[in-house]
Amino acid sequence: MLKGKTDKSKLPSRHVTEGPARAPHRSYYYAMGLGEEQIHQPFVGVATCWNEAAPCNISLSRQAQAVKLGVKSGGGTPREFTTITVTDGIAMGHEGMRSSLASREAIADTVELTMRGHCYDALVGLAGCDKSLPGMMMAMIRLNTPSVFLYGGSILPGKVPAGADVPDDFASRDLTVQDMFEAVGRHQNGTLSDAALEILERVACPSAGACGGQFTANTMACVSEAIGLALFNSSGAPAPYESRDQYAQASGQAVMTLIEKNIRARDIVTRQSLENAARVVACTGGSTNAGLHLPAMAHEAGIDFDLGDVCEIFRDTPYFVDLKPGGQFVAKDLYDAGGLPVVMKELRKAGLVHEDCMTASGYSVGEELDKIDRVADGRVIHSIDAPLTKTGGVVGLKGNVAPEGAIVKVAGMSAEEQVFTGPARVFECEEDAFEAVKARKYEPGEVLVIRNEGPAGGPGMREMLSTTAALSGQGMGKKVALITDGRFSGATRGFCVGHVGPEAAQGGPIALLQDGDVITIDAVRGSISVDLTEAQLAERKAAWSGPRETIYASGAVWKFARLVGPTRLGAVTHPGGKAEKHIYMDL
Repeated sequence: MLKGKTDKSKLPSRHVTEGPARAPHRSYYYAMGLGEEQIHQPFVGVATCWNEAAPCNISLSRQAQAVKLGVKSGGGTPREFTTITVTDGIAMGHEGMRSSLASREAIADTVELTMRGHCYDALVGLAGCDKSLPGMMMAMIRLNTPSVFLYGGSILPGKVPAGADVPDDFASRDLTVQDMFEAVGRHQNGTLSDAALEILERVACPSAGACGGQFTANTMACVSEAIGLALFNSSGAPAPYESRDQYAQASGQAVMTLIEKNIRARDIVTRQSLENAARVVACTGGSTNAGLHLPAMAHEAGIDFDLGDVCEIFRDTPYFVDLKPGGQFVAKDLYDAGGLPVVMKELRKAGLVHEDCMTASGYSVGEELDKIDRVADGRVIHSIDAPLTKTGGVVGLKGNVAPEGAIVKVAGMSAEEQVFTGPARVFECEEDAFEAVKARKYEPGEVLVIRNEGPAGGPGMREMLSTTAALSGQGMGKKVALITDGRFSGATRGFCVGHVGPEAAQGGPIALLQDGDVITIDAVRGSISVDLTEAQLAERKAAWSGPRETIYASGAVWKFARLVGPTRLGAVTHPGGKAEKHIYMDL
């Protein structure tokens, strides 16, 4: 850690604190109560996604104060700032979801602009909800500053009060927001009363923190540790736990060590560490959204690592951590069982971890794992020698429906359930599909196709949780399949294929499908195909009338649709690390 006077001659903050010409700048810092010593120390941006939109973000401001204590104890001067989030649980099922993926880019952009504009030397980023985690880490990689990521923590599981009049299957289990979306489906088909629905909505989410299953937030929190940007085990403790303050303070101290050693984000995020992260997604049955976010993070560093690369790793990684939605347990249970370090120890046993990768602690993955004495409990974390399934909980697919790939979560599904053939029932948007599901205007055995929901064509690549949860609530989750060029929530269950590329707006095959076309999805073989010849598809393409017009003709969502690239490359909006002509830290 840095003590005493710091040589800032090679740090960005010299541009705002050093020399006679910067007297006007220093006057601003004196106005905020800083002293001379603090002004001449390294400046550390402490960025949070705090807001009052949802429980995921509500505890981040408090945790930031503990980070600042850590920075100060290490000889740095913390400068706190905030950025936006769009919380998917609130945005789900309506036009608001079009803002979700675009918010990832806005988070990365606003953190970058704040860091650049004020010349901060390092970054500690705190995030709680789905897109804010990759957005914050993308900013770290883009800037290539010494960086530490800190997850805000998961929500505690919900419990139905004793004696409450709700169905036994709800009363007997830990509840998450996923259960609420599925409860809506039960309510729609008449098997859940108004009173029971009201009881459930009041108890399902009992604290601050992000959704408790291995949905997108917890998946990307696991990624933050596995990729090395977060301190080991810092993601596990639920948001209300006092121990989060200890991890926050340690993160602030750690970033000062990274400054001292000049260890930057791209020293940590490498091709090998991205592979470690993909392993963790697969073995925990994580969210399919990781197949979007990992390529986007790689893009910031100029590393080639697309959806196909992610899926190759998924294919040969055993699934051995039993988490919702495919399994039984929630994030708190994983933490109690030893957390992600124990998971990575199991991966190491099978030679599936790159141990030489650097982490935010200044030690390698292997050195950090050597410190862990806990072992798999056989309940939440199974032995890798006796996995739940021999291949990952998330699978990549390719075929004439998705030449650029697609992705499906199969955690909790048997091999027989991973093959599905049926006639297509095509919907032009999610709303049409949801209304049909609500009215039971579909048949068992069909493949529901929702198109025009890709990054550009949606626009915004919405998640389909309302539709898939309604299907599950109706008891039809295993009796139909669903494919889309949009996304699925990490809470989605059932045979649901997302990220179909090219998307409909780009004239991909999904745009050409018609009711009755026979589609086969085979997650065992990794294929998705329609029973049409190349000539038939070419004939339909020639008759295709072009992208569906949307109502977004201006504003941020329009801008995102114009800039966004292919799903398989992460749906990113700028040229990335390969095109850059400077490193921020070296200006």
